[in-house]
Amino acid sequence: MKKVSLLILGLVTFFSCSDNSSQEKYVPIPLQMELPTNFPDLAYNLDNNPITDAGFELGKTLFYDGKLSSNGAIPCAFCHEQAFAFTHHGHTLSHGVNGAVGLRNAQPIQNLAYQTSFMWDGASTHLDLQPIIPLTSEVEMNETLSNVISKLQADSYYQEQFGIAFDDGEVNSENMLKALSQFMLMMVSSNSKYDKYVREEDDVTLTATELDGLNTFQNKCSTCHATDLFTDQTFRNNGLPVNPQLDDKGRYNVLENPDDLYKFRVPSLRNVEVSYPYMHDGRFSTLDAVLNFYDTNAVDNGNVDPELLRPDGTYGITLSDYEKESLIAFLKTLTDTQFLEDERFAEF
Repeated sequence: MKKVSLLILGLVTFFSCSDNSSQEKYVPIPLQMELPTNFPDLAYNLDNNPITDAGFELGKTLFYDGKLSSNGAIPCAFCHEQAFAFTHHGHTLSHGVNGAVGLRNAQPIQNLAYQTSFMWDGASTHLDLQPIIPLTSEVEMNETLSNVISKLQADSYYQEQFGIAFDDGEVNSENMLKALSQFMLMMVSSNSKYDKYVREEDDVTLTATELDGLNTFQNKCSTCHATDLFTDQTFRNNGLPVNPQLDDKGRYNVLENPDDLYKFRVPSLRNVEVSYPYMHDGRFSTLDAVLNFYDTNAVDNGNVDPELLRPDGTYGITLSDYEKESLIAFLKTLTDTQFLEDERFAEF
């Protein structure tokens, strides 16, 4: 009898120990962002949302999950395809639930940790809040935050993953948005041919045509497309003829300041080779068309940026045929194949 009691006690002790070890809480591992030496300082405060492997993976799952939309079929990735710098390849205007068509072209997702505002009109000034706009837009994901959170709270996978990724373990909107940010913050595009050239890595050199294009770029384009982010993050009216079907007033829609009429955020030119179509309404399908516009087709719509005013009173950027050719050659050196093919950001 004594031996049986000891055996039972031993089994109880064994399984109790096993249960305790299997229930040990996983401790997320911190992830380090890539901080290129040729980039400016970060704009995002990582102290308020430290990136971990669990938070990153949760954000990635959310990014590719159609559950965040009202019909369960439109994830963030629907308008942001990795091979095209996370833009909506081939679509002039983004579209979402039930084929609804929006007013603007989807912008790339890259180097967001360095940005001070988001969207073409700067409607969001913090990365954690930016996803609320597409999530709740009737022509994009057409959902409410409360509905999204209810769906996530009812999902056992998300219950577990939120519990791992965040100290409070809560499945709530704050943690959902922070997880999405952690995923997007890691999307640093900084290893193009141009980057390796300026950082003097791998003995990379530019061709004569590319160097001519760089020189033209520095003389005629770098005021707006400044720093190695290739944007000064301002809002400007670049003389585009107003699209009468959309009549998108740009930054004016946010603050209703008359000085902001038809101003849009200066986009980064990184990965511009693959992020077509171009402009806020996707009206240009090629880089040639963009440069031809600046050379001969800019118009005075009443609020054009003075940087584009030429001595003869017209607006635009005068470019020769060779300057256009060399500029495009240079812009292609900004293509970061490593980023476009990085498996960390790819769908599962």
